[in-house]
Order: sequence, then C-alpha cells, then structure tokens
Amino acid sequence: MINAHIISVAPEKAGERIDKIICGAIDSLSRSAVQKIIDEGGVSVGGVIISKNYKVRANDMIKLIVPEAKELEVTPENIPLDIRYEDRDLLVVNKPKGMVVHPAAGNYDGTLVNALLYHCKDSLSGINGVIRPGIVHRIDKDTSGLLIVAKNDMAHISLAEQIKAHSFTREYQSVVYGRMKNESGTVDAPIGRHPVDRKKMAVTPKNSKNAVTHFSVINEYKDFTHLKLRLETGRTHQIRVHMSYIGHPVAGDAVYGPKKVIEYLSGQCLHAGLIGFKHPRTNEYIEIESELPEYFTDFLRRIGNNG
Repeated sequence: MINAHIISVAPEKAGERIDKIICGAIDSLSRSAVQKIIDEGGVSVGGVIISKNYKVRANDMIKLIVPEAKELEVTPENIPLDIRYEDRDLLVVNKPKGMVVHPAAGNYDGTLVNALLYHCKDSLSGINGVIRPGIVHRIDKDTSGLLIVAKNDMAHISLAEQIKAHSFTREYQSVVYGRMKNESGTVDAPIGRHPVDRKKMAVTPKNSKNAVTHFSVINEYKDFTHLKLRLETGRTHQIRVHMSYIGHPVAGDAVYGPKKVIEYLSGQCLHAGLIGFKHPRTNEYIEIESELPEYFTDFLRRIGNNG
C-alpha cells in the first residue's frame, strides 16, 4: 500500500532543506530514505516535483508519497535470537555485540534482519522499506542490548510516535574514560553530520537535531567511570558523541575515542540494558531489562583489579 503524507511548513522553518523538514515530521523515515524518495520523484510542493536541495518557504504544502515496500532481497537465516518478549504485535531482542542490525554494503547476511525474517516469516512491519523490516530504532553493531521490533505497521507507527514524544524509555550502561565531576548530569547538545568526515556524527549547530542524554555514576575506578545513561532523544551515535564531547569518550570506541583503542573490547563498551514503552494494542506500560553481558562484566573486573 502506498502511503501519502501532507506536511505544512511553519513560518519559522522557512529556508531549511526539505529533507530535514520531512524527517522532522515523519520520525520513522531516515534522512537517506527521504532523499531516495525525493530522487525518485516522490515529493512535490504545490504539485511541482522538487529536488532534495529545495529550501522550503513559509506555508509550503509538501506532499510525500512513500512507495510500497519492495520485495525484500535478503535471505532469511536460522540465526539464534535471544528474545526477551514477544506477542503478535512486537518482540524485544537482546542483540549481541558484533551483530549488524540491518543489511548494508559489506553486510548482507548474518544480520539481525536476516534472523528476524526467519523467525517472524511474513510478520514484520514494512514501514522502513526494503532492508529494515520491523526496525523501529537501531543500536550500533558493537553496542549490545535490547532492541524492539514491530510485527505490523500499527505497532511500528505507535512505537515510533512514542520515541518522537520522548515517552519511550531507553537506558544504557557504559564505561567511559576518566572520572566525572558530578554524580549526575545532562548533556544537551545538537548532533548532526560531522562537517568534514561525513561518516561520523558531531555536536554541531548546522543541519543538526536537538539531542539530550542524561547520565548518573554507578561506580568509579582509577581511570574509568561506570555510567547509567538515559536517552531523551535518539540520534545516531548519540551517547558516543555526547560522551566524547564532554571529554569522557566511551571505552573501546575507535571512532570517537582516543587513537589508542582498547582492542580487548572489540568496540565500544555500551549496553542497552532497559527499554520501556506503552504496548501499541493494550496501552499497558511494559519494561524489559537485560543483564550486563560477559564482555562488559569482564572489563569491569579488569579495571577494578587495576586499583
């Protein structure tokens, strides 16, 4: 089924790129997905098809046509899943460190989506299109922990709206470099593409989205701090970027941390340990927790033994 959306541009948004406006209005679509739809002629203003560089004007009426999800060219694979909750509308998976969430260049198999296609068969929402069926939010390859998956479009829309309204609870645990000045705090700094390295994100005032991360100290070590972090927003690499921004990068982070990486960790020491949401069908609040994985507890022992 083809979905059509009409978006009215508020006067204060005049001059912004149209892909940014659309992403701000429809949280379930990524920037790249919107740009692809624009390139394929799926976006018009006043009946005129526009390019992705179009700068909106006050009171523009944007029409967006989201094409029907294409036949998925990704092979279902019988990969074991650590499922912590499941019903007819959704499931919560405890993703291991090192598993890619959805297929992309260089990773067309062995991903969470490959495993979900085998486990759920035809029961996955199609809102995010060709290679992201059911994926409402993401966690990085080397981040472990809980991820919610929608089995139908009703659940997907409800969960995406909760994330947009900041009523979807996401708590992480991490080990960061150094000791914090305060026992708790908030990092409120906008995140967008890095102005030079487009593969990275950065705190930047240009072409960015507001990003808020709350943190509290669980334990302190000689050179590290064990933190609990709660996302108020969910930007790409948000915790990793924010922690690096305040001078406490995540241990093991080869992208935003120091050049000398803790190779033992094989990626950032970051675990999505708790998610909470209102069930799309029953409106009941559900909270799921995941224990710290072995790589994380082993690292805590190592730094604890170092004084």
